[in-house]
Amino acid sequence: MPTPFSFSAAGMGMCLPCLGGAAEDVVETPDPDTRRRQLAEAAEKRQKENVHRGVKNPESVERKKKKQEALEKQQMNSTSAGGGGLRWQVG
Repeated sequence: MPTPFSFSAAGMGMCLPCLGGAAEDVVETPDPDTRRRQLAEAAEKRQKENVHRGVKNPESVERKKKKQEALEKQQMNSTSAGGGGLRWQVG
């Protein structure tokens, strides 16, 4: 009389068809270079979304930022060309 914990070849064979489809469901991970590229793209996308969060017109913000940088650069160039605008006098 078999014990309740004994296994037979027929009993084990009945589960094998269930596991046959498991190999098809396995998701293969991409090679490291592809994975690195995907992670970089995702990080860049998140960064862009965070920069423009709450801004209705991001292009307008970028234009204003570039204009402000150009004005600052122009002021720096004009200030350095004129000698700084301040002179020390010892009297």
